[in-house]
Order: sequence, then C-alpha cells, then structure tokens
Amino acid sequence: MTASSLDVLGQEAGGCTRCRLAVGRTQVVFGTGTPSADLLFVGEGPGAEEDRLGLPFVGRSGKLLDRLMGEELGMTRDSCYIANIVKCRPPGNRDPKPDEIEACRPWLDGQLELLRPRVVVTLGNTATRTLLGTTEGVTRLRGRTYPWRDIVLVPTYHPAAVLRGRGAAMAEMRADLVRAKLALAGAGAAG
Repeated sequence: MTASSLDVLGQEAGGCTRCRLAVGRTQVVFGTGTPSADLLFVGEGPGAEEDRLGLPFVGRSGKLLDRLMGEELGMTRDSCYIANIVKCRPPGNRDPKPDEIEACRPWLDGQLELLRPRVVVTLGNTATRTLLGTTEGVTRLRGRTYPWRDIVLVPTYHPAAVLRGRGAAMAEMRADLVRAKLALAGAGAAG
C-alpha cells in the first residue's frame, strides 16, 4: 500500500456531500498516521477541535488516547493510524445517525482495504456497534477480542467516556489496550 493511494482516497472524501453532515463541516477529518500501520483506532466522529484542525482525536480525548497509547502500547500516533466512522462533525457532537454512518461507510471501508491493519481498536459504542454489526454496547463487548475480516478487533471505551466516567473505566481501557498489544504480538486469540 502506498501513502499516495490513501492520500487519493482522502482527497476524494474531502469533496464528499453524501449526507447532511457535509453542510456543517469546516473540513473532512479523514484520518492520520502511518499507512503501513498494523494498528488502527476507529472512533465515532470528529468533534469541534477535530473539525477545526482536520485531524482526529486532537482535543482532551486525543491527549488521553496519546498518553494511553504510549503507556500501554509503547506507541505514538505516528506509529498507528487513527480514523472515525464518520468523517464530518455531527452537530453538537451528537452521535452519528444510521444514514450518516451508511453514507460514510465507503470511506472507512476504503481505509481498511488500503491500510490492511492486523488489529482494530474501536473507541466507544458507535464504532464498536458499526464494525461488529450489533446493538450490544461497548460495556458488554469490551474485555475480549473478536475475529473480524481477518483482523483482530478490540472494543474499548471512547476516551471522552473515560474522562467523564467512573474510575474503573480507565483501568478497563488500559486492559483493552494491553489486549491490543498482545494481538499485535500474535498472542491475541479471539475470546
């Protein structure tokens, strides 16, 4: 996979008007990181700061994600890839609606096809439900790995939920990132 292929897909996404989210965006937040990454983080959608800067996870949630990546995975955002289910900010940071997710799905599918990660970490309910095709929440699904499209999928909390939430959420997210590290090392059998 070449970086230029991902760049071309990102440029195409930059002109997308498939759903109503295009009307309110400052810019498309396609993704960031290395195209040769074995690890892909997938969140739900950009917030205000991400929409302003054009990069995913750059606000408080992103700072926490960066810290936990370093502490639990020994990685920086430059050594993985970070994207979202939808590439444009939902108004008021609401959850993306099903038709918006469906309209944006080809961009994420294209990223997955080009990146070919070995491990995907879903951050929060929307990303986890979308990729696993379930209505179950991340609280019930986290704590184990799932085989998905020849990839190991590791669901965990969205960093914003950890920042707002109960004390146990931080420890559980850390444990999930350790699961992702084991999966990257080849020890991550499903279950």
